[in-house]
Amino acid sequence: MTINWQQEAEKLEPQLLSDLTTLLKINSERDTDHQTKAYPLGPGPAKALEAFLTIAERDGFKTFNVDNVAGRIELGSGDEIFGLFGHVDVVPAGPGWQTDPFVPVIKDGKIYGRGTSDDKGPSIAAYYALKLIRDLGLPINKKIHFIIGTDEESEWVGIHRYLETQPAPDFGFSPDAEFPIINGEKGIASFKIDQKPIAAAPAELTLTNFSAGIRPNMVPQVATATITGDLPETFATQATAWADEAGVKLTLTLGNPTTIEVVGKGAHAQEPKDGKNAGTYLANLLADLPFDPAGKAYLLMVAKYLHNDSRGKLLGINYTDKLMGELTASPDIFTFTQDGEQSVLVNVRYPQGTDADTIRDQIETTLGADKVTVSISGHAQGPHYVPGDDPLVKTLLQTFTDHTGIPGHEQVIGGGTYGRIIKRGVAFGAQMPGQENVMHQANEYMPIKDIITAVAIYADAISRLVK
Repeated sequence: MTINWQQEAEKLEPQLLSDLTTLLKINSERDTDHQTKAYPLGPGPAKALEAFLTIAERDGFKTFNVDNVAGRIELGSGDEIFGLFGHVDVVPAGPGWQTDPFVPVIKDGKIYGRGTSDDKGPSIAAYYALKLIRDLGLPINKKIHFIIGTDEESEWVGIHRYLETQPAPDFGFSPDAEFPIINGEKGIASFKIDQKPIAAAPAELTLTNFSAGIRPNMVPQVATATITGDLPETFATQATAWADEAGVKLTLTLGNPTTIEVVGKGAHAQEPKDGKNAGTYLANLLADLPFDPAGKAYLLMVAKYLHNDSRGKLLGINYTDKLMGELTASPDIFTFTQDGEQSVLVNVRYPQGTDADTIRDQIETTLGADKVTVSISGHAQGPHYVPGDDPLVKTLLQTFTDHTGIPGHEQVIGGGTYGRIIKRGVAFGAQMPGQENVMHQANEYMPIKDIITAVAIYADAISRLVK
């Protein structure tokens, strides 16, 4: 039986876009401030999960809900379990959107909205691939479990809860990255640098507040500082010229206190160079001014050790592995008040050959244990790799090449996907080679033709793997 996968996938476009729109309209940011017994991660993620499972139930699939934090769509039977791993949670929308991030807009062949490329668009493509396989009556000799998580962008509570109570797939992929494949993922850990208390002393300026960042895995787009005291008369002119040269937007509200805001460019923390870190830029602007001891120390630390250094060289943590490449470091959350917390959270993606404990020690040594304490924040994940000669990797790469004519090859990234949750797990699509990566950025979008092509590639690949 010869199947024109692309042609079959194109028939599904109207219904697919309708279902994707339903998911995109749900603000599914993790929101534990409004958690309840029914919604452990907040109402948004649970509602998005419910909506996805409802779509599957409408189409006749068997579904299973795990405590409103994870779910499963089932197809087929057999001794082995093939797994798909998607997620319906999203990072916060953040500033800079030209449209409402939760009102999907189709323009110039692209669908815009938070989650279009990470990960509602790719997940709905994988779902429609399953539907296509079933509707064509193709042979399935394995169980297929499409597992849907609800906090992939944070602590993975949902997927861990799922694996505590349900069987883990034997092999599979996550549609949450890029083609041709991601069969290696760097380790991921966040390090909280807390400045130790510094005695107050008279100063011309006092830094009363400094803040930037909303999530550990997002390069901060906006940073704000509040200052008391009289700034130098030439500061406004010099700051404006600095902003023009740096390529950031500066808003200066003079007074007592004075407020300074810098707007840079947000990005996924896996590649900090894709963004322009507003927090480090603002610290760099202010570091030479005559601030109070605590404010001065904080700004100098950021400017000297964290600004424009995506590989962690200034922190003394830079490391490169032949297979997995370079370590990356992204300072993503800045918090400073005079009488409260004075910290920076640095998100690090590291290759095999080093580990989170070593990196913690290196940061503390560089900055000085007498000045800061450094701790690992949240759950650290070690590096993950599935060899290129694994049948799963070989099949997925061949399928991609058959559909696109582009030679497949192994890839390692700094991003973390659910593919790493099992030993023989990888990430596969849905971003096409050469396509702009807008995950975690304002005005996130996905080309509709790429979603449909992903349906075709996924359906063919899954069919090959489960027959």
